[in-house]
Amino acid sequence: MANARRMPWWAWAWPVLAWLVLPVAALGGVAGVLAAAAGASLVLTVFAAVYHAEVVAHRVGEPFGTLVLAVAVTVIEVALIVSVMIGSTADKSGLARDTVFAVVMLICNGVVGLCLVVGGVRHYEQGFQALGASAALAVLAALVTLSLVLPNFTSTPGPLYTPPQLIFAGVISLILYCAFVFVQTVRHRGYFLTDFEENEVHGAPPSGPVALLSFGLLLISLVAVVALAKALTPTVETAIDRFGAPKAVVGVIIATLVLLPESLAALRAARLNRLQTSMNLALGSALASIGLTIPTVAFVSIAISQPLSLGLGAREEVLLAVTLFVSVLTLGTGRTTVLQGVVHLVILATFLFFTVVP
Repeated sequence: MANARRMPWWAWAWPVLAWLVLPVAALGGVAGVLAAAAGASLVLTVFAAVYHAEVVAHRVGEPFGTLVLAVAVTVIEVALIVSVMIGSTADKSGLARDTVFAVVMLICNGVVGLCLVVGGVRHYEQGFQALGASAALAVLAALVTLSLVLPNFTSTPGPLYTPPQLIFAGVISLILYCAFVFVQTVRHRGYFLTDFEENEVHGAPPSGPVALLSFGLLLISLVAVVALAKALTPTVETAIDRFGAPKAVVGVIIATLVLLPESLAALRAARLNRLQTSMNLALGSALASIGLTIPTVAFVSIAISQPLSLGLGAREEVLLAVTLFVSVLTLGTGRTTVLQGVVHLVILATFLFFTVVP
């Protein structure tokens, strides 16, 4: 967890660097060395944003801490999707679907798989609250089915919802996520904590002024990330077209970018034998990604009259079904080993391979 007494220099320097690069990129266009500098600034600022989210999370405590981090990362994800949707002239009707699906696959197979492998190698076998994981998986299964599968089976031609159906999908996604947050933080808070984590001392939390400063820098970092992403969008699209990669690769890139810092936090927790924290981070992020992204992009889609393709293809539906089935088997017992982690990583590798080579 972030140091409560002293803020590292990069936590404020990287957002400042991003704001220095941004005007040059906006005025002169992004290409060559400037594109590399803008991209590096964006990635570094994402790390700074997550650091400040961790400071705030340490102040409010668990399980609110992992909730703060998950929501902060999801805000970055939503901002990137919306900025690309608004700022691009190309067809981006499937960007939200591709990004959300990539987030689910990267988290449920990549982050969870790596945590199980790292924790299993170091600690042989690890445990966590099966009740909390089962509750999260139930909500996740409902969210992904209603948001990414059901659009293929409506009367509307193609993987689309009509505006009323889109509004309904956004509302129920938000309701499901809010219900999960209520259970996680109030009604059944103990399902998401282990006795070890409840009694463990993580050090003194940051003071109120320090937490407020980090909250302000978090907002500044998020705005910088959105602005840089919008400036870099044409360059990324040109590079993808040049290599002849499928459009779904854009969603994978966005998902990888926003999940990288949080993934490192989850891996660090698994290495320290805090698998419950890793599961809270991973599953909470997957739920926030759908529960907050779908309502937001639905509103933007209706507001700017841009079609929003949410239905997955047949191949993606199969991968999603396998992921949910294996996740239930993996997390249903509350005990994990390296073997489960390897299975999840193989599913992730399959997803990535067929995304690039469809």
